Amino acid sequence: MEENNNLKRFTTAQFLNFCLGFFGLQFAWQMRIILSGPVTEGLGASPFIYGLIWLAGPFTGMVVQPLVGALSDKTISPFGRRRPYLLGGALLAAIALWIFPNSDGVATWLHNLTGINLPACAALLIAAAMIWIIDACVNIAQGPYRALIPDVVPPEQHSLANSYISLAIGLGSVVAAGTAPFLKWAFNYQMSIPAQFIMAALAFTLGMIWTCITIKEQQTKKEIIKDVAVAEIKEDTFLDSLKNFFALSPEVSKICTMQFFTWIGTMCMMIFFTQYSVHTVFQVPDLSSVTEEITEQYLNATLFGTNFSSICFAIFNLVCFLVAIPIGVLSAKYGNKKVHIISLTTMILAYLGMAFSYNPKVVAVLMGVAGIGWASICALPFAMLSQYIKKGTEGSVMGIFNIFIAGPQVFVCTLVAWFISKCIIKLDNNLVNYHWEYAFVIGAICLAIAAFITAAVKEKE
Repeated sequence: MEENNNLKRFTTAQFLNFCLGFFGLQFAWQMRIILSGPVTEGLGASPFIYGLIWLAGPFTGMVVQPLVGALSDKTISPFGRRRPYLLGGALLAAIALWIFPNSDGVATWLHNLTGINLPACAALLIAAAMIWIIDACVNIAQGPYRALIPDVVPPEQHSLANSYISLAIGLGSVVAAGTAPFLKWAFNYQMSIPAQFIMAALAFTLGMIWTCITIKEQQTKKEIIKDVAVAEIKEDTFLDSLKNFFALSPEVSKICTMQFFTWIGTMCMMIFFTQYSVHTVFQVPDLSSVTEEITEQYLNATLFGTNFSSICFAIFNLVCFLVAIPIGVLSAKYGNKKVHIISLTTMILAYLGMAFSYNPKVVAVLMGVAGIGWASICALPFAMLSQYIKKGTEGSVMGIFNIFIAGPQVFVCTLVAWFISKCIIKLDNNLVNYHWEYAFVIGAICLAIAAFITAAVKEKE
């Protein structure tokens, strides 16, 4: 194998092995995306409360990833530089993934154990806390995992390495989203929500254990100390780190702004698609504050809507899986910018289609089209940024960059969720529904802004 900057070029088999841990991470994250809505709505969460619970992701992303990224740059341990964070995040997340769908039972257990009369919202509070822990642990593992790419992969293969990460994201999401619908279709067995979360916990933990065993971090203790010295890493304040980050290149600001609007658009779909499937496509009214009798009346429709959402996410991520490597190859030939703009455009068109057509077959096809944009989002912005990363700062740079992924989610979780909660549809028998499809209109506008900003980015030759 050829060498570049003392790093050996990866083979296809090595790339596939490298991304297995991210497969497990995405498996767990996808399960949390699809099923957190039905779980929290069953515990009494309105659209706005559901949005507030989703704030776990952006807040932990903005705080945890920069902190963990900077720590991992300077970590010297018998287990390596990044691996302690990969394994630690997975193990903690596994516990929270088990507790989350059992929050009601945990609240009852706490009442029986302590004899204290807990508030009616205790189960919802426990569920929200578990979501915060899951999201924090995903961020603990994700930043150092991304930082492994410049650690172990030669520079000319960074775009391809990020494309393999997109492949793992797509495949992990397909398996996570498709398992329960497949079992229902093939064996008429409806997998319970707690069982699906246990499956996610096992995938996350086993995937990260495999990565920690098989991926050898190239740098020795002496080399890490040298990198830290070369990068002049010291105990900077966060503002100092942010200033140094933007000083990497004038193009970094454009990439971050592009990422900001991209992730507003992306999370408009990620956060609200299951609710859109249940309440808009399958016309189930809001069930957060109705009687058990009404909930039972719509039980089958809710189940169909949830399974349909899982199928659509499976299609969405299957397309991501299929086009991830071609996108990496095309971006190497024609440039990251051109390929990313075309990919975002396909996602915009898919969003607009879902905003105005609620036919299940059409929605499923459009989710597949949106998967093209998702494959690009998972790879090319990171490839663009990696051109400007200084050696020894990989973790901290990826951590700061994550702010422009996590920050937009605050906008979606608060303002977009609030806006939807105000767009009420009054139904018969004092029931209500909401215009969940408005999330796609907002998402399409933000993705269009991101595409225009991408056009202004100047890439290195």
